[in-house]
Amino acid sequence: MPGQEDQTRLERAQAIGLFRYMLIREAADPTLSRRQRGALVRQLASMTHIDPDGRPVRITRWTLDRWIYEWKRAGFEALVPSPRQSRPRTPQEILDLAAALKKENPSRSAAQIRRIIGAQRGWAPDERTIQRMLVREGLNALNVPAAPAVFGRFEADGPNELWTGDALHGPMVAGRKTYLFAFLDDHSRAVMGHRWGFAEDTVRLAAALRPALASRGIPRYIYVDNGSAFVDSWLLRACAKLGIKLVHSTPGRPQGRGKIERFFRTVNSEFVVEIASGDGKPG
Repeated sequence: MPGQEDQTRLERAQAIGLFRYMLIREAADPTLSRRQRGALVRQLASMTHIDPDGRPVRITRWTLDRWIYEWKRAGFEALVPSPRQSRPRTPQEILDLAAALKKENPSRSAAQIRRIIGAQRGWAPDERTIQRMLVREGLNALNVPAAPAVFGRFEADGPNELWTGDALHGPMVAGRKTYLFAFLDDHSRAVMGHRWGFAEDTVRLAAALRPALASRGIPRYIYVDNGSAFVDSWLLRACAKLGIKLVHSTPGRPQGRGKIERFFRTVNSEFVVEIASGDGKPG
């Protein structure tokens, strides 16, 4: 009996064969003239298709012609690759992005890198693929700098060197859960931007960060955790465009987050307690 991995490969090979057949089935119609078939193949080659792994791909005319020839020669089975050859191939650009993310912050794990790529591209290879690439390229041995700007007992040398961002789960207001997004300057402890909202999402994060950037300037680093809003592609793109180095904390290692945690304790003890009554409605 085949093992689970063999069965998975076999199923994926069949899915690849079906993907290929669905692409060429119209162009492979034997009633088409050579000119009609060529026009269809050119049209297919000019389009972006979604492969069995959910990735956008382009197929060359040469490849499409080869698939049509193989199908005419031996039918559907000729389009099905060997199960051993059907393992998903990760595009080089995705591997390059994973390597760049590791070099940017050596403390990032393969799981973190996968989450960031997934948020940025809508698809990411599995964690083992990323881990194997890190080992193969010697990146797994990268050491975290002895005194990074975002870990341990540290204070930034000046304003706008480092902002720390986080989200506080607030009280129930009018029967709805509230959240506070906030960004603190590490040097001055000033609240650079904040926003209360009824959802822990990118819209509320942006509502806190955009005014802060407009009025306070551009920080060198932004240090956040791995919540879904903080790995969203909007934040990644915004930081990339502004030249901000976005750093995510390691799960289970919240070093460097003490200042914003103290701020949230103050919010809870001196603000939330005044607006949230015991019945979960505004005080």
